[in-house]
Amino acid sequence: MTLIKSISGIRGTLGGKPGDTLSPIDIVKFTSAYGSWILSSGRQPKVVLGRDARPSGGFVGELVRSTLMALGIDVVDLGLSTTPTVEIAVPRESAGGGIILSASHNPIQWNALKLLNEAGEFLSKEQSQTVLDLAQTDDFTFAESNKVGKLEERDDYLDTHIELILANELVDVEAIRSRNFKVVVDAVNSSGGLAIPKLLEALGVDEINRLYCEPNGQFPHNPEPLAENLQDIASVLEKGNYDLGIVVDPDVDRLAFVCEDGEMFGEEYTLVAVADYVLEHKSGPTVSNLSSTRALRDVTEKAGQTYHASAVGEVNVVAKMKEVNSVIGGEGNGGIIYPELHYGRDALIGVALFLSHLAHKDMTASRLRASYPKYEISKNKIPLTADLDLDKILDKIREKYQHQPHTTIDGLKIEFDEAWVHLRKSNTEPIIRIYSEADSSPKAQALANKLIEDIKEVISQ
Repeated sequence: MTLIKSISGIRGTLGGKPGDTLSPIDIVKFTSAYGSWILSSGRQPKVVLGRDARPSGGFVGELVRSTLMALGIDVVDLGLSTTPTVEIAVPRESAGGGIILSASHNPIQWNALKLLNEAGEFLSKEQSQTVLDLAQTDDFTFAESNKVGKLEERDDYLDTHIELILANELVDVEAIRSRNFKVVVDAVNSSGGLAIPKLLEALGVDEINRLYCEPNGQFPHNPEPLAENLQDIASVLEKGNYDLGIVVDPDVDRLAFVCEDGEMFGEEYTLVAVADYVLEHKSGPTVSNLSSTRALRDVTEKAGQTYHASAVGEVNVVAKMKEVNSVIGGEGNGGIIYPELHYGRDALIGVALFLSHLAHKDMTASRLRASYPKYEISKNKIPLTADLDLDKILDKIREKYQHQPHTTIDGLKIEFDEAWVHLRKSNTEPIIRIYSEADSSPKAQALANKLIEDIKEVISQ
């Protein structure tokens, strides 16, 4: 049983005891803290709420909106929605913030409160800490009966979201329509089952094979869009007659593609391909986090532009994007952040830009993938128990590799010629993540294995 409090929100498993899991008491407590922060900061007493399709979303949503209304905050409830749709709705509603009920790629027993500010962006580290501190005080003042918040239910914001995408100058609907794309969609039976097909139809994609697009929250496989979880859609594409597979996570902020032959395009290369297209039309920097493929840097520099790296976490990527005024950014987990639309990971704009790129190139997805620098990332993890001092572990590893180029802005990243390894504590799970990249999978895994052994050696001392 787990409850994790971080810049990524309040995330935990359902069931169990208060304080140990995301129990109803914890849901009310953290919602009360967030609502109190909204009120005390002078922000508009209105919050936009949306959720993915996991079964717990209904009762968690009722608890959240009732708590907000009890504080005197109006709630605009989008119901079943996507994370980027809620992000877009917040400023358009002139709301003081937003809450998305989704544990993203985590399995069905998880849920989360993902907290937004008035710009529809994730809270900063400082803002998150303020909310967490408030939650520990229980110092909440609820409204009198005649001053409780009002509830408004809306179901039109997905249409608004799609209209904004279609209006973007880099989304070439005519080019997409002329290619007559045949697409398979795996939406893991969540919100993307509604959103992605609706977007594709608006883009002129007539033939859509809906695989796991019933938004009942019953995930047919692990919902993280990694190759090992996508064998069903790969099998459909292997049989031919389709141009592309599109995969999203439960709240539709991560995006992965499968090529026409059933091979993975690679979620690390989702951002690379979209950035390549954007850089053909716009000049400016790009940004990704330290755990993302160096292929983005290669593509950016080839276009004569500058690449920047940030700490892991959407809020950190967004901060760096604003700092350098980047034209495109995101994370190697398939997260596309296109600032012309909004500062949030958005699989829908990612689909539209990727299809525009593929249509302009007039080539298959596999050929497009082959046109990019070849790197392979190995993603490993070690359970993080309460007795482990991660800072001490990383200090020891840094000391051992002190003569290699390295950075400590987010855990420890060490460069090895054309390879790198990044060690850091996860924001969403009780684990140490070990990401490594090289020009082949065996080399990347060998590097990861070496660092895992180094970590075990330090732990055993």
